[in-house]
Amino acid sequence: MKVLVISASPREDGNSHLLAEAACEGAKLAGHEVEHVFLDDYVHRMLENCRRCRTPSGLCSLDDRYETLLLDKMLPADGIIYAMPLYFYGMPARLKSVFDRLFCYTANSAPQQERVVGGITDKTVGVLISCEESYVGATSGVIAQFQELTRYLDQSLAGVVVGNANSRGEIACDPSDPLSRARDLGARLFDIRVTDYRLTTVRSNKVWEPAECFSS
Repeated sequence: MKVLVISASPREDGNSHLLAEAACEGAKLAGHEVEHVFLDDYVHRMLENCRRCRTPSGLCSLDDRYETLLLDKMLPADGIIYAMPLYFYGMPARLKSVFDRLFCYTANSAPQQERVVGGITDKTVGVLISCEESYVGATSGVIAQFQELTRYLDQSLAGVVVGNANSRGEIACDPSDPLSRARDLGARLFDIRVTDYRLTTVRSNKVWEPAECFSS
């Protein structure tokens, strides 16, 4: 499977970068094809008024490499892992722009609509967050946002790893061992069971089949 790891921090040696590297390591050990990219190399512009900035052919005219990231990196991937520091209790603006600008490619007037909608859906997603605060509510807002984003995009959110750190590299000191958890998320990204039951969902009264249970 193809795994794309996207680092949303402009720092290439920060704590979220260490989480991303751990996830890459786990995915590679699991036999997946892995690519790690930095948003800073691709996204420099925010969503603007598409009625004014589209080209006459309907294409996006914003002059950065967002389209390369979307069409050549994100769409071919089977799974995407987003690594980010927590900025003011939310995702960094550069990462938010990745989702905002999807509108330019998925709107009915977008020439690439069919290709992008068909390619961005049905993916498995993981999220890695570096956060200074250990307070659970600090990351609850951005986690909820990813839950809704993946739901809307018809994707599966396989897991979220939160590590506590501020100074560069100290995420390795977090006793909850987020680096190991990020490595595990990368390794098991496509094996993690994701369920979202509705009242009418037909399902067994067992969560795990006998072969999947651990012996005591």
